[in-house]
Amino acid sequence: MAVARIEALLPYPAETVWRVVTDCTRCDWRSDLDRIETHGDGSFTEYTKSGYATRFTVTESVPCSRWAFRLENDSLSGTWTGLFEARDSGTRIVFEENVSVKKLWMKPFAGFYLRRQQNVYLRDLRRALASC
Repeated sequence: MAVARIEALLPYPAETVWRVVTDCTRCDWRSDLDRIETHGDGSFTEYTKSGYATRFTVTESVPCSRWAFRLENDSLSGTWTGLFEARDSGTRIVFEENVSVKKLWMKPFAGFYLRRQQNVYLRDLRRALASC
């Protein structure tokens, strides 16, 4: 199992950060995605720019506090948890992903891949919040 965790203090209200992160109808701020399809049953599918699909099923949603889901695609499965904590100076976020890879050859690279994805996500999130 590979685990990756990223933390940041964002100078925006928790409501704003929550709204951007949890809005599954928009992905224009994400540099890695082409589109998101919502399924109406608490699940959604993200498609990368190359067409690779990952299905997410929301397991917990506490507004401005905690958002969690299961994720699965052809290469991996696991969980993602996002914590949002309002601070005087903005919002502290902690995003943690735990995955198991399905292809043996991917095991040595899984942690690196997750950390890279988290850094891209955080960079894109900062840009999206700056334009709110």
